[in-house]
Order: sequence, then C-alpha cells, then structure tokens
Amino acid sequence: MACDEDTVWITELETALLEECSATDIYCICKGKPLPDHLRADIWQICLDIRDKGNQLIHFNEVFDLQNQAVLREDCVNFVSKLGNEEDDKLSVVSDLESILTFYCKSRNMKYEKNNGFLELLLPLLTLKVQRSTTYNLFEAIHDAYVPQSCQKNGNAFHILRLLLLYHDPELCSFLDTKRITPDMYCLSWFQSLFASTCTLSVVINMWDFYFQQSDPFFIFFLSLIMVVNARDQIISMKNESRENIVTNLTNMPAALEAEDVSDFCSLAQYYAMKTPSSFKTDLMQTLYGGKEGDNAAISQALCLPVSVRELIENVNMETGNVDAVRFFLVDCRPVEQYNAGHLPTAFHLDCNLMLQEPSAFATAVQGLLSAQKQALAVKSNAGGEHLCFLGSGRNEEDQYTHMVVASFLQKHTQYVSLLTGGYMAVHNYFCDNLNEFLQDHNSSQCIVCDVGGLNGDGSSKSSLDCSNNSKSTTNSQSNDLFGKISAAMKSKSAEVKGKLFDYIVNPNNSPVQERHVSSNDKMGKRYRNVAPVFSIDGEVDNFADVNNVQDEERELVPIQSWLKNPDVIEHFPCQEVKLNGFMYKSHLMVTDRHLVVLREIYDKKGIAEIIVKRPLSSIVKITAKKRHPELITFKYGVLDGEQLHITDMDKFLIPNAAKATNVVSEQILNHLKNQD
Repeated sequence: MACDEDTVWITELETALLEECSATDIYCICKGKPLPDHLRADIWQICLDIRDKGNQLIHFNEVFDLQNQAVLREDCVNFVSKLGNEEDDKLSVVSDLESILTFYCKSRNMKYEKNNGFLELLLPLLTLKVQRSTTYNLFEAIHDAYVPQSCQKNGNAFHILRLLLLYHDPELCSFLDTKRITPDMYCLSWFQSLFASTCTLSVVINMWDFYFQQSDPFFIFFLSLIMVVNARDQIISMKNESRENIVTNLTNMPAALEAEDVSDFCSLAQYYAMKTPSSFKTDLMQTLYGGKEGDNAAISQALCLPVSVRELIENVNMETGNVDAVRFFLVDCRPVEQYNAGHLPTAFHLDCNLMLQEPSAFATAVQGLLSAQKQALAVKSNAGGEHLCFLGSGRNEEDQYTHMVVASFLQKHTQYVSLLTGGYMAVHNYFCDNLNEFLQDHNSSQCIVCDVGGLNGDGSSKSSLDCSNNSKSTTNSQSNDLFGKISAAMKSKSAEVKGKLFDYIVNPNNSPVQERHVSSNDKMGKRYRNVAPVFSIDGEVDNFADVNNVQDEERELVPIQSWLKNPDVIEHFPCQEVKLNGFMYKSHLMVTDRHLVVLREIYDKKGIAEIIVKRPLSSIVKITAKKRHPELITFKYGVLDGEQLHITDMDKFLIPNAAKATNVVSEQILNHLKNQD
C-alpha cells in the first residue's frame, strides 16, 4: 500500500509538471517530502522561478579579471579536486564554476572573498547535471533570494536569530550571552551556504527540497534556531569549557544531521515559526532580502522580540480555536493615570513604577498577572494567551521603566516575551478615527496622546508625571509556572504536528515564488514603439522575480481619500498586493490615462498609504491570470531586446473585480498607444 501511495503522488507530480504547475501546486502534492531525483531539477527551477530565465551567461565577455581572480580560480580548483571527478571532467567543471562566479561578481560589482559560501552553494546544484546557464540561474536565485544580505559580523541577520532564541529559549540565550557567544560566531557559514558547508550532501538536498517548496527565505532562521535549541542540553553542559570550544561545537552541529532526520527537523522549524509572532518577519523581510538598508542599531539593541500594533489588534480579534497559533496576553505597563485615561479592553495592567517604589506590591501584581493569564487560557478568552506582549506608553520617559519590567521577566527566563512597537501611542494612532469605540475608558482630556500640548517634538513629556499611584491589580495568588520549556515536548509530538502543518503553509491564493534583488543590468526604459502589447489572461505561471517598484530615495506617503478623488484616476480597485514571498498587503490599484498606481495602506496610520507602484502604462507588455485563481492578476513589464521581448519586472495583485480591472487597464493601454501613434 505504501508503495502504491508513493507511486500515486509521484505520478501526480509528473502530471502537474506537464501542466506548468506553480510552487504552491508542488507543495500541495509533495507536502515537504524529498523529491524524486529525476524531477528535482525541474521542480527547483519552478520553485525558484527561473524556468524562463534564459541564458544569462551570453552576456559574459569571458574576461576573467576580477580583483581576486587568482583566489577565485584557486578556490575552484581546490573545490573540484575534492569532488572525485574523472581527470578529464575536472578542467571542464573548474571552468564552469569560475565562469559562473566571475560573471555573478561582475554583474553585481562585488569583490570575491574566500569562504563566502559561493562554492558550497554550487555543490548541490552540480548534482542536478543541468546546463551551465541553468546552474547559474539556480545559483543566482538561491543566493539573491535565500541568503540574508547582512551575513557579516554584527549583521542584522544574527541579531534577529538571537531575538528568536531569546523568545523561545531565554535560558539558553542567557547562557550564550554570558559566555559572550553571538550567533555570527557559529552560524555565519550556515546562513551563507544554507547549511551546505556543514551538512552532508544528502542532507542538504533533502533540506533544500523542503525549503524551496515553501518559498520562504526566512525559514533559514527557524532551521538555525532548531539546530541550537535541540542541542541545548549539550551546550549548557559545556559551561566549564572555553568559549572557543563551545563555538566550535556549535558551528559543527549540523554535521550530525542525517538524511532521514531532515523531515522531522524541518517540521519542528515550521512549528517554531508558527509559535512566533509574524510581524517582525514581515517588517524585516525587505531589510534582509529586499535590498533596503535597515536600522542596525534598532535591531541590535532591541530588548526582546518586537510586535507590530496591527498584529496585536488582529490577534485579539482572532478566533480562539487554533491551539497552535500565537495568542497574546497583553500587559499594559503604563502608569495608572495613563491606563485609566484609555486602554485596550483585553489589557492587564501592571504598573511599571511599582517595581522601584513598592517591590513587594509589584511581586504581588506579577503573581496576579500569571494567575489571570492562567484563568484566561482555561476559559479560552480572547484576552488569554501563552505569549506575553508588553505595552509601554511609546515615550522614553515612562518606557525606561517598562523596559525594566520586561527585563525582569527575561531575567527569570520567561518564555514568549515581546514588546509592542510604538507602545500605546501606536495603538492610539491605529484607532485615531474611532478611539471611543475601540479603547476602553478613553478620556481625551487626560490622554497623553490627545494632549499634544503636553508633548515635546520627540514625543517626550514636558513635565514629569506623578508616579506615586498604586496598580489597580494587586490580587494575591499563588504564582504558577506557565512558561515551561517546550523543546522536548515539540520533539515528541513531531509526528503529530506534521500533518496539520501543511494546512498552515499553503495559501491557495498565493504562488510563492522567489524574490531577487534589483540588478544594475535591469532594463527599465520606456517600452518599445510600434509593437502591439501582449495580453494573455490564461493559466500562465509567473516566472519573474519580485523587485522594488519605487525608487528608495524617500517613501511617498499620501492620504488615500485625496487620491480616490483625484480627477486623473479613471478607475479604482481595492486589492491585496501579493509579494513573491507570499506576504500580502492591503492596497488600492488606481488606473489613470498614463499610469498604473498602487497605494499600500500603512498599518499604523489609518487613511494614509505609501505609493508602492507607479508604472507607465506603456511599460506593461502582458497581463496574466491563473486558471485556478482568476482573481490573482500579474502585470508584466518589459522592453524590446533586439527582436525578443525581454520581461524585466512584474507586479502581482489579488483583485476581487479582476476581470473589470484587466479590461480597464487593457483599454487604457490601447488608448495610450493610439494617442502615441
């Protein structure tokens, strides 16, 4: 029976490949299983979105003159010498590797460095035995879309991994901090090569099968997290050893992973991902993978995992049936007079000033907090959750005390601790038009946010507040340990969890193909003339990478209503902007007689949006829709490259009224072309 089932899914997969399936279709069929060897090359190309990429190496002038060309060549020779190829093949493989890496470095104007993970990334690709041009396209897609851009000492990627470790295993994080061991010391090679430099080839291939089916670049963080958390007992047992020995052991841990362990390993990583607030990933994705500069200081100095106000509000309103989803228990740490002037209905008040002024009362309040949390969980209240989200005022003057409260929980190794970004001010701004409806006991005359005159320009108070009030929650109760370690429990329930994981990963409205970074070679010029636009509303799969549509000199924020009333706007369509990593943003698609404009709503500024797309209609060369999801529309842009149409970019949207939107855009493009003629 098992053999028949294996045959069935492989046959289904082969049929799907003939029908030009998407990465989502592949995941639905394979459910994360290792891929058949004879189909792997085709499936990786689909998941990495390079099937129609073409031979980019034809643009390589075969001039090998990088600054470190000799180093690159030597690395290629040494690398191939360990592969065991026949002597006749070695020269050819070395030549291919040197060409691929030289062209990649030149196309990005970058210097080749030893131990940068490039060759290790290429090793699994060589096993596919595909053409050199395909190997290059696969390497480019993997490195651009999956390797975090901040993979250097003290880079953002490693600060983020530490925050994740602090969130899920604060005791282990504290141990490593005490030893002054930072993630960049042991997992740089993991990130640079997606574990290819430390794991065996069979493990890497199985891991990449799972990884690429998900099309989630951020998954490397949870794979790395599991690698560390699963070895926590071994790590802590080394407390008397030198830092160097601990780092060496940490670095080499992936080598112990075996091929048959990969499925459970990846499933546990998925489970941890589900048990982690998602907004920090959404907010940091562009910094890590989208080419945007991030605020290193903000991330490196973060006290704990940040949570956005949108995620908090949506979480409060979420159905309580899903026991595995993140559920917040909101702890409002503002002074009592601020809390009494307005707060979220589900917030538990823990006055941060008590910590210094009345430590015993503070300890009693913490016991009351844990008791209230336990009771809320027992009755499945919307206010209940395992995950503690602390809320300050959003002003430095009071938040220094909020940070002390949060630090006290972290020092006790409390699991699942996060801090709301922007504090109460962010909540207040989120509900600015309906404050009395969504905030409890809101009093505009006493509310520090409403009382703008009481604030300096930087949001700090002009006069100190009276902090002598007691917390209104001082309930005596036996403290309960509700934050036990979950690592061992997760390992034991891996098989139980795996089945339900796939339902969370697959979003049938998305086609999770991969992002790339904008290349200096991309042609973004005006569309060719005298060539008819190519419109096809069919089942074609989108095969072009996601890029930033608006130049990043400055974010252009505009009032949504003013755009809706703009006389130049011919039609307006509410929609969801769909990024190729699967994320969706509430947006508005506007059609004028010359441009396609998309406004993305700003989650913490109601009524305000960012102009995320502004495309000349003349640059649109194709509009496609999927047969299975006709509401998912892709606009493709391009130029004439010789006699061939060269697609340079694309935007994807989920539009309820997709047919009308397509017709309106098509009509305006045709009118625009007629006017040009």
